[in-house]
Amino acid sequence: MAHYNLTLPVTEQMVRMLRINDTVTLNGILFGIRDATQIHMFDRGRTTRFDMSGAACIHTAPNVRKVDKSVAHPAGYAPVCVGTTTSARMERFTRPLMSQYGVRILIGKGGLLEESRAAFQELGGAYLAIVGGTAALETTWIEAIVDVDLDDLNPESLWKFRVRDFGPLLVAMDSHGASLYDAVKQTGIEARQRVLAELGVKTDAR
Repeated sequence: MAHYNLTLPVTEQMVRMLRINDTVTLNGILFGIRDATQIHMFDRGRTTRFDMSGAACIHTAPNVRKVDKSVAHPAGYAPVCVGTTTSARMERFTRPLMSQYGVRILIGKGGLLEESRAAFQELGGAYLAIVGGTAALETTWIEAIVDVDLDDLNPESLWKFRVRDFGPLLVAMDSHGASLYDAVKQTGIEARQRVLAELGVKTDAR
């Protein structure tokens, strides 16, 4: 296990260094994206003016406050609570985010599935996990909302955050085909079989 301090955007080479159980802290520009954002981008043909090459995206629909534009709030929004949502609903968007926009890192809760694993392996990407219930802490890692696009979808706009010391986050899926969720599932299966065997309960070994 290793820890990496990464400044965004990142290269494919940098992402391919990451392995499950490593930890990562991010600095730079982080994009906030959620279901409606991606439905409009990939199902309804809308595009963004943002360059997302080498980007990291967090699955979120943040609570924000409208404020006057200023140096501190260049987009006219102040972050109130930027929490992370469950990622599995957005499984089908991983590959197009990577292949069409060059995104390298996705951040969320609960993990992604087989198609995302294949995309990470083929294109060079990773999934970084956040523990649920840490929205208040995550918000302290966001220095500013520097821009916003597709804002008619608010709060599921495409947000452009500037972050500092965002993490540590856990590498839960890497570009080598490994998934921490598989390892946890197998550990649970083995523990269940062991307990049942100790109780004298016969089970199917599958």
